[in-house]
Order: sequence, then structure tokens, then C-alpha cells
Amino acid sequence: MELMFVWVENQDVQALTTSLCFFQLSSISKAINSTEIPVKEKHARRIILGTHREKGAFTFWSYALGFTFPNSSILCWKFCHVLHKILRDGHRNVLQDCMRHYSSLVEIGEIWGNLHDRYGQLVTLYSKLLCIKLKFHAKHADIPANLEISDEGLERAAGTDINNVFQLSVEVFDYMDAELRLAETVLRQLNSSLAMTTLTSSQCRLAPLIQVIQDCSHLYHFAVKLLFKLHACLPADTLQGHRDRFHDQFHKLKNFFNRAREMIFFKRLIQIPKLPESPPNFLHAASLAKHVKPVVVIPNEDEPEMQDDDDDEPEPLIEVDSFTTSSVQAHFVECDSFLSGRDLQIETLKRELELLRAELERVKGEAQRYITQLKSQINSLEAELEEQRAQKQRALVENEQLRMELEATRRRNTEHESLQTTFIEAEKRAQATEQRYNKLKEKHTELVASHAELLRKSADTVKMLSVTQQTQEEVERTKQQLTFEMDRVKQEADMKMEEQRFEVERVKRELEEKMAEVTRIKATLQSSEKTSEHMNSSMTALQAEKERLMRSVSEKEAELSSLRQTAQLQQSSLQQERDKTSRELGELQGKLKEKTSQEEMMKQKLLEEQFALLQGTITEAETIIQDAIAKLDDPLHIRCTSSPDYLISRAEAALGSIDKVKRGHADYLRNMSGESLTQFSHLTADTIVNGSATAHMAPTDHADKLTENCRSCGTQSLLFLREMKSKATLQKADPATIRIIIQKILHLGQELRPKGLDVRQEELGDLVDKEMAATSAAIEEAVRRIDEMMNQARKDTTGVKLEVNERILFSCTDLMKAIRMLVIASTDLQKEIVEGGRGAATIREFYAKNSRWTEGLISAAKAVGWGATEMVESADKVVLHTGKYEELIVCSHEIAASTAQLVAASKVKADRHSKKLTKLQQASRQVNEMAANVVASTKTGQEHLEDKDSISFHSLFLPSPQVKVLELESMLDNERLRLGELRKKHYEIAGVPLDQLAEGNGETTSLVNPVTMSPKPLKPSLVKKPPLAQKPNIPPKNQFGYSLFKENKSH
Repeated sequence: MELMFVWVENQDVQALTTSLCFFQLSSISKAINSTEIPVKEKHARRIILGTHREKGAFTFWSYALGFTFPNSSILCWKFCHVLHKILRDGHRNVLQDCMRHYSSLVEIGEIWGNLHDRYGQLVTLYSKLLCIKLKFHAKHADIPANLEISDEGLERAAGTDINNVFQLSVEVFDYMDAELRLAETVLRQLNSSLAMTTLTSSQCRLAPLIQVIQDCSHLYHFAVKLLFKLHACLPADTLQGHRDRFHDQFHKLKNFFNRAREMIFFKRLIQIPKLPESPPNFLHAASLAKHVKPVVVIPNEDEPEMQDDDDDEPEPLIEVDSFTTSSVQAHFVECDSFLSGRDLQIETLKRELELLRAELERVKGEAQRYITQLKSQINSLEAELEEQRAQKQRALVENEQLRMELEATRRRNTEHESLQTTFIEAEKRAQATEQRYNKLKEKHTELVASHAELLRKSADTVKMLSVTQQTQEEVERTKQQLTFEMDRVKQEADMKMEEQRFEVERVKRELEEKMAEVTRIKATLQSSEKTSEHMNSSMTALQAEKERLMRSVSEKEAELSSLRQTAQLQQSSLQQERDKTSRELGELQGKLKEKTSQEEMMKQKLLEEQFALLQGTITEAETIIQDAIAKLDDPLHIRCTSSPDYLISRAEAALGSIDKVKRGHADYLRNMSGESLTQFSHLTADTIVNGSATAHMAPTDHADKLTENCRSCGTQSLLFLREMKSKATLQKADPATIRIIIQKILHLGQELRPKGLDVRQEELGDLVDKEMAATSAAIEEAVRRIDEMMNQARKDTTGVKLEVNERILFSCTDLMKAIRMLVIASTDLQKEIVEGGRGAATIREFYAKNSRWTEGLISAAKAVGWGATEMVESADKVVLHTGKYEELIVCSHEIAASTAQLVAASKVKADRHSKKLTKLQQASRQVNEMAANVVASTKTGQEHLEDKDSISFHSLFLPSPQVKVLELESMLDNERLRLGELRKKHYEIAGVPLDQLAEGNGETTSLVNPVTMSPKPLKPSLVKKPPLAQKPNIPPKNQFGYSLFKENKSH
């Protein structure tokens, strides 16, 4: 049993490990791809956590080696970015795993270094930077890859050998050069392409510069520390090259930091430190105390984590918003006036809720700014504390040096005392030697005196021998004895003299040596006395300096303790402020919850009221349909006629409204939003009435079928509206049956259309070429006007506005060029179609034979020319700040639709395998891409300017939500007046007297014009095709429906 539990536990651990590995591989594949978007932070964070979990980068490299790096420079760029991040923040074993694949990194740089590609140049520089980083940290293992090391750790890594310090400073300079070269190249490319930092393509290039800024701040601090240490040990002339190189890097780094600090992309992602105005003075050692380590701060902004990663796809450029609740409410207020008071109350509550939300956001922003300021103060205090610690460390080092010098002085004093002792002993030995010399001299004098006495005795003896002249034998014997005695005495005297002479010479030599030694000792003693006096004075000065330094150290310690107390007080006050802010935030969150609950109640109430209004709308729609069905049996309606073409247009519009109703029904079931039933009811009723009017002029069979289908359409519409009216059958309501019946009506209308049209061949044949030529001319004129606007914008605007205007105008110019290529391709394809399909007929006869296709071409060409002219006008207004960005977006949409119409019209009769058709389709895709670029540039520029203008938000006397509410209320009043006028005109046209309207009777008893249909609104002022490069001035449709009927074409 225990073994089974262990096995199950191991299986769970293995499954968990497999799941985590899968998430890591998924994050790697989503972070490193060929899409030009920045690497998402959550994917990079998962990869980094994976390196910590497996204690290395084996999984990362095993997956990364499968990429096709030579195929995509963007893929290589994002790979280098991710590798840089895991080197900085990953596990410490990542460096060893990356060194195993060092050759692969070098190969990537060499491949893209030989290709002329903008990203390829960046990849080459980035790979060189990563290679330098790997070699640097592999050689200096004490310095981590994120370069976060204390000053003591840097001292240990540099060592005490000045040659190692010199070499380390050179490597730090090379490291810094690689970082700055990459940053300078990225910024130069962005400036040359006039790219905005808010675009994803620009952010993809700027994202790795965050790691470059972090590395550069630490490398700058390392360079300052190492150069001060070198100047303390080496002459200044030797380090002149180091100083010049550091000054160059200092100015480049300062310029890079200043430019990055001004970019919007970096403002919310990183706080870039400010460098001093001038580089440190390495020739003055005291300048080290003024150096402050630059600190880079990364704000803690957590990204919202989704349950899955399906949201990683880029958002579409064009967003089509659904109908909003406020606009539904505005429409229903127009329809039913009895709920106006309640709607006003809802609007008031909504405005109050918006104000409270704005106030809450403002309080949150102020709290966040206050917290950021406090964090910056804490960082500055910590930097000052670090500086004080450095000063204390330097004072301790200087104290230690003074202590070592004092010990050396004491040793020299001890040696001096030993020398004095030796001198005294030598002097004593010299005195003993002199005493011995005096004794020997006395002995020598005694020997000389005894020798003289013996000589006198010898003379006396000779005299006595000569005087006495004793007997010869006695004289001879005495003489022999005396001679023998004399010889013996002489020998003894000679021996003693020789010994004395030898002893005297030895004593003289010893005396001379001693005298020389005494002289040398006296000289040494004199120099020692001088040195002793100098050392005594130095000792006195050093003792005074030591006392001064001790006092300075005690003062610094006291100041440090006071700073610590101040920091503690500030921390306590900061904690109190944080607690206060948290309490206030809790209170605001409580209020927000109350407001949220109230809002939910109001939403529920609003949904109920919306359903009630929906029932009212359905009732009105039923009335409209019933009125149309009643017209089928109305004898007065028999004289009303309509053309099949107009019936087809009404039927097609009704089919479109059915699609809208179906979408609105699905939206209502999903989020209880409103539906567009009014338009459906009007268009369906219009189809029924016009179908009956068309049946009056049709053959009998077609007339019976058309009348029956119109009656069935009305019956099914009423059935559908009844199902929509009840909550029980609301979900089962389906307008598919109505669609089938209207399609039958549409088919009958197409059968009733006349088979031939009276078209003059000369006009129709020449009109195609004229319209295409006029369209080309309109495009050329648009390009010329855009160039003029570009030059004028560069003269009149600067800064962000100039950047936005240039971006928009450049995209418009590209769109015009793409449209021109599309028109040329369409003209070539039309010529191919005409030459291939006309046979023996002339070109005019071919156009006359295919009149509907020809009219489609003419209409599409006119629409393209109008779109180009209208876009130029909208762009001019946007640049002059007299128009709206939405107009420019709408124009781009219109151009895309017009070009699609032109392509569709040209594609109808073209051969599927035609090369010119392929060329036309490519030109169409290019136009769509350029139109999307115009939309993206316009939206980005609008957001950029709104971000800039939001800085002066607090300086306005009236908040922008209130201004927007006032504008909407004014627009609502105007629309109500306009609706009243339209309804009045509607009843006037229908022939209802105004007095009957005052009495409440809305039905008509007679028709003013018996030839035309009942009721119909005013016809728009322009219904003919517009001239070249102009569009009809048709009023915009209401979002939920319109109450105007199209005027029938009477025959």
C-alpha cells in the first residue's frame, strides 16, 4: 500500500513537471516568433521561472535550436531579447548553458551581418553584445549577469593587482561600447523611418533597450569606481586614454538616457536616472565622494493574467462596435415620452457614477504619485546612506594606513635605539682597547729601560775586566760566561722586542679599525639623530592628523546616526501615510462596492424597462405590418403602381434588415442589448406595399404569386413579432421563414424586370474610358494636394503634432499610390476582357451588349474617384484641426469598399487563370493594407494627441465628461425636433390635415395624389449618380431604424 502511495505521488509530480514544461515551451513559442510585436512580459516571466525550476536553460536551448533563424530577422531579434532577459533574471546556471551554444550565437550574428536588412543590422549588434556579455561574466564569475554587485564585491573581483584592475576597466569599456552601439542604432532607425513609439513595430525595437538601460547604469558605476582606483595607484599621464574613452561614453550615455526619458514607451515601464552635468574629475580624489550611483527603478505593474492564452492574437485594426445601451435608451425615449422622467433619473445617476469613478481614479493617481515620490525619497536617502558608508569606509581605510605608518615609525625608532646601544658598546670596546694599548706601551718602556741598564752593566763589566785583569782563565771564563749571558740576554731582548713590535703593530691596526668604526658610528649616530628628530616631528604631525581624523570619524558617525534616526522617522511617517492611504482606499472601495451594487440594481431595472420598451416597439412594428397588409385589400391602393427595380431594391433592403434583426436578437439574448426592429418593420411593410403595387402592372400569374407572397410575408412577420413579444418564446424566434418569402418576392421582381434597356452605344462605350481617365486624374490631383499639405504642415506645426500629421499624410500618399496601381490593373484587365469577349463586334457594341456590367464599372470608378477626393478633403481638415479623425477613417473604409466593388465588377467576366486578374487582386490587397495603415495611423495619432492633451485635464473648469454630456443632450434635443418635423411632414404627405392631428386622429380617409402610394416621406434631394469625384448628400441612417419610405417610381 505504501509503495502504491509513493507511486501515485511520483506520478502526480511527474504530471505537474510535464505541465509546467508544456507551459514553458508554449511561452517560448509565443514570445519568439516572426510577428513584429514586443515580447509580452508574462511569456518572458514564465521562461525565467522555468530556468529557476530546472536550474538551467536546457529546455530553452533545446527548443530554440529548432528555430529557422536565417529565415526571419524579427525572429532572431526577439530571440536575442529573450536570451538577454533570462541571462539577467534567470538561474545562475543559465550562463554555463549559454556558453555551450556560444558558436550558434556567433553564427546568427555573422549570417545577418552579411545581409542588408534593418532588423538584420540590429541582430548583428545584439549578438555581438550577448557574446561580449557571456565572455565577460564567464571570465569574472564573481560579477553576476545582472551586474548587481556591491562595492565590496567589485573590490574583491578587481583584486589588489593593479594590472588586473587595468584589464578589468578595459573590458568594462568594451562592454559599455557594445551596449551604447546597439541603443544608438535602434534610435537612429526609428528617427529615419519617422516611426511613432506607440506602434507595435516601434515597440518591438525599443523593448530590449530596457535591459540595455539597466546594464549601462551598473557599467557606468563600475567604470567610475575602477578609474578612481587606477588614478590612486598610477600616474595621470598613463591613464589619459582611459579618461578620454570614459568622457566619450559619458556623453553618449547621457544623450541616450535623455532621449529615452522623453519617449512615451519608457515612461510607464522604467524610471531612468539622471546623470550629472559633467563627468567626474578623476585627478581629484575627493570627487569620488560626490559620485552618486545611478539607480534604475522598474515600477511594479502586474499584467492581467488570462485563463488561457488565446488573447495573444493582435487585435483587428477596424473595430465595429455594437449598439450601446445609452443609444438604445435615447431611441426609446424618442419613441415613448411617458418614460422621460425615469430616463432622466437614470442619466443623472449615471453621470453621478461617472463623476465618482473619475474622482476615484484621481485619488488613486494621486496616491500612486505620492507613493512614487516617497519611493524616490527613500532611494535618495539610501543613496546618501550608501555615500556616508563609503565615506566611513574610506576614513577607516585612511586610519588603517596611518596606523601602519605609525607601526613603521615605531619600528624605525626601535632600530634607532638598538643602533645607539651598539654605538655605546663599540665606544666601550674602544676605551678597553686604548687601556690595553697604554699597558703595552708601559711594558715596552720598562723593557727599553731594562735593556739600557743591561747595556750599562755590560760596559761596567768590560771596564772591570780591563782593570783587574785577573787571571787569564778567570777572565776567559768570566768572559765566556758574560758573552754567553750577553747572547742569551740579547736573544731574549730581541725576542721580546719582536713580540712587542708585533703586538704594537696589531694593536695599531685594531686601533685604526676601531677609530674608523667609531667615526662611522658617529656619522651614523648623527644621521640617526637627524632622522629621529624628523621622525619625531612626523610622529607629532601624524598624531595630530590621527586625532583630527578620529574626531572627523566620530563626527561622521554622529551624523550617520542622526541620518539613520531621520530615515527611521521618515520611514515611520511613510508607514503612517501608507496606512492612512490604505484606510482611505478601503473606504473608497466600500463606497465603490455600494455604487456597484446600486448600479447593478439600476441595470436590472433598466433591463426590465428595456424589455417593456421592446414590447412597445414590437407593438408599433406590428401596427406598421398590419397597415401594410391592410393595403393589399384596400381598393384605393389598386391605382398605385411600382417598378420591379424599385421592388428589388426594397426587397434587398428588407433582407439586409433581417440580418440586422437576427444579429440584434442574438446580442439581446447574450447581453440584453437593444434590437433594430423599427427598420425591419418599415422595410418589410415597404416591400409588401411595393410588391402589391408592382402586381397591379404584372401578368396574372406573376401578380397572383406576388400578392400571395406579400400576404405570407406580412403573416409570418406578425407571427415573428408575437414570438419576440413574449419572454417564453423570445429565444425560439427566428426570421428565416420571412427571409425565404422575401427572397421569393425578390426573384419574382427580377423576372418582371424589362429584358432590354435603351442605351446609346456611343455614350456607354465612351463613358467607361472617360470615367477611368477621370478617376486617374482625381488620384493624381489627390497626391499633389497631399504633398502640398505635407509641406504646409512642416511649416506650421512642430513636435508631436508634426509627427502625427506626417504619419497620417504618408499613409494617405501610400494609399493613393496603391489605388493608382489598382486603376491601372483594372484598366488592363478590362481591355483583356473586351478583346477576348467582343469577337467580331466593336468595343462600343460589347459595352452596349453588357450594359449592366458596364454600368457597374462606371459606378465603381466614380466611387473610387470620389473616395480619393473626399480623403484629401478630410486629411486637409484633420491637419488644419477643423475636422475629425473619424471622417478620415470613414473615407478609408469607403475607398476600401469602392475598390472592392471595382475588383468585383472587373472579376465577373475575367478568366480565372488570367495573370492580369492576379495582378488586380494583388493590387486590391495592397489597397486594403494601405487603408488599414491609414486607419491605424489615424487612431494612433488621435490617441497620442489625446494623451498629450490629457495633461491639462485638471486645469479645465468643466470636466470633459460633463462637456460630453451637455453635447449629447444638445444633440438629443435637436434630433427630437428633427423627428417631430419629419413626422409632421410624413402626415402632411399622407394627406392628414393638421386639425385632425390636433384631435388625435392619425388615419387618412383620402389620398391627395391617387397616382402614388400612401404614406411616403420626402425623397432625398439627390438621387441621380453624382458627378466625378463627388458623393450624393444623403442624410445618415438612424442606428435603430428610420421612418422614411422611399418614393415609388410611378409609371
